[in-house]
Amino acid sequence: MTELQGSIVLVGLPGSGKSTVGRHLARRLGLAFVDADHFIEQRQGCSVREYFEREGEQAFRDLEQEALAELAQRQGVVLSTGGGAVLREANRETLKRQAWVVYLKSSPEELYRRLRHDTTRPLLQVGDPLKKLKELFAVRDPLYREVAHHVLETGRPTVSSLVNHIAMQWEQRALHQTPGG
Repeated sequence: MTELQGSIVLVGLPGSGKSTVGRHLARRLGLAFVDADHFIEQRQGCSVREYFEREGEQAFRDLEQEALAELAQRQGVVLSTGGGAVLREANRETLKRQAWVVYLKSSPEELYRRLRHDTTRPLLQVGDPLKKLKELFAVRDPLYREVAHHVLETGRPTVSSLVNHIAMQWEQRALHQTPGG
């Protein structure tokens, strides 16, 4: 079998499973796992939430863009992005060009069930998190679709079934990948 080139990037709304699926997928494929938010936190010495509150969303998005430009160049990694990574056109172009992008698509209602008690996600610390998730979905779903090479409905499958599906798609790419492509 041809060796696969590049990396896998997971995009999707907060709570769609990017970090959990990413860790398991990296282990299954023998690749490194990088969580973009954790990468930024290590560089900044504080949580994304703290940075967000102190510096604002725009400053965070600047950091995120720099981090994604660096991380997307790495080979042989599974990269979990922050939910808003696709908001900037530069990020969408970088990710689509540099990696194989999988959109973990979840409905706002499913995400609300998963996240209703989560206090770590800055954009969801609002009076009506379900309404906020619906707003995020309306804005971001077209952007996730634009950048994605593959869309995977997360619904209720287990993590292992999602990982198996992505791994099979990734391995299928090797059969169709041309030398240098």
